[in-house]
Amino acid sequence: MAPKLNVLLLLILAATAVTVLGQRRRPASKATANDEWNYRDGSERVNMRGVANLTQILDNWRFDILNQMKGLLQNDHQSLLPDYARIQPLSEALDDLYKEFNALKAHLGDLTEKFTAVETFIDEVKADRTAPAPAPAPAPVPRQTARRVVKKKATS
Repeated sequence: MAPKLNVLLLLILAATAVTVLGQRRRPASKATANDEWNYRDGSERVNMRGVANLTQILDNWRFDILNQMKGLLQNDHQSLLPDYARIQPLSEALDDLYKEFNALKAHLGDLTEKFTAVETFIDEVKADRTAPAPAPAPAPVPRQTARRVVKKKATS
């Protein structure tokens, strides 16, 4: 048992020594005045193809997530939104809103039917007017033939 314990302690000591020596070899980071991250360090080693691929992947994920949320909201909104039937005043308000919306829709249909007759009348009037009547010529403006000269009296 003692030799196994010595080997285990030796391995732990070796791992600790390697860790400490590895940290000593690593150069200390140059701290700026505000200790802010310098994004320009290592920028020349960035693989732009990898950045473009990552951007494309993130854009595809965003598109997929938004499409799934839109599909859920349109087709299965009960799974995302709370059950409004449990909240009685809100449920009544929604019922009133649906009734008003349906009434407005019916009223819009009635108005559309009424305006079809007006539209046909206007179309017939426009068709009857093939040539507009010529506008009367403007009356000539009389010219003054003589000018009047007004002299000012000299004041003393």
